[in-house]
Amino acid sequence: MKKVAIVTPVHNRRELTLQCLRSLARLNSEGLEVRTYIVDDGSTDGTADAIREEFPKVSVIEGNGDLWFTEGTNVGVVEAMKTDPDYVLMINDDAVFDADFLKYMVRTAEAVPRSVVGSLLLLWDTPHRLFQVSPKWSTWEGGWRHWYGQTVWTVPEKPWEVDLIVGNCVLVPAKAIKEHGLMDSSRFPNFGDAEYTPRLKRLGWKLLIEPEARVFCQPNDMPVRLRSLSLKEKLNKLIWDLHHPHNLRRRFYAYVDGGPSYLKGSTAFVVFLFRLIFRRNVESISAVEITEPPLSETFAHAVVES
Repeated sequence: MKKVAIVTPVHNRRELTLQCLRSLARLNSEGLEVRTYIVDDGSTDGTADAIREEFPKVSVIEGNGDLWFTEGTNVGVVEAMKTDPDYVLMINDDAVFDADFLKYMVRTAEAVPRSVVGSLLLLWDTPHRLFQVSPKWSTWEGGWRHWYGQTVWTVPEKPWEVDLIVGNCVLVPAKAIKEHGLMDSSRFPNFGDAEYTPRLKRLGWKLLIEPEARVFCQPNDMPVRLRSLSLKEKLNKLIWDLHHPHNLRRRFYAYVDGGPSYLKGSTAFVVFLFRLIFRRNVESISAVEITEPPLSETFAHAVVES
């Protein structure tokens, strides 16, 4: 019997959070002892009360609204570790989970020593399409290359090794947390996974994607376009507000802390700035125009036997 603690921070998304928990309630937990921890970071929409009423076995930890994603997750992990789990599953609440997803993730983690396992993330409005799975680093293209044309039919059939696992659904062995600590919430208040899983990889842990573990995610909301903001607002978003996806300091930290090395990360950041100026950023809409080989080909060398 393996003990798994599921942790997620939430804030004012009551219906999404309840949908997530209803999905987890259908989990195939054969051979698993599962506990769920929700960090309600200052919600004002009745999230905590709704959880307690519908899911009395779920542990609700209340924050003051200043935790954000990374520290909210950290708070939940600290609480979960008190029960001595074998694994901590860090998730987002805007997701629906296949009933067998956790069984497959634990199976892979058990089969591959010192491994951290991510699921196959799919978009819930187009459930055959991949979402932020297996980004590939390229210094001269400006950092992480996310994929826009991959589907459930273009991925390897077996788990494969990656350089970064996006934090929507990550199974982390408790041993890794005990050895290397939590996510860095000071530099990454909202995107701690950008630094955490690459850090674990540098410290000798394998990062794997388990293709049989399927999780269906809400598409990302598009951030406000910078062109629509005043100069003061632009400077705030780009330089000071580390919570904002456009923030350049956050990106620099993600590159130097999450890239292969400080030199490659710094170089990629400079390349990113030049590509951004000329609107050829590999994360922009122009990325859709780039022909993508199947991930089964791109990562054929990285497939592992589980």
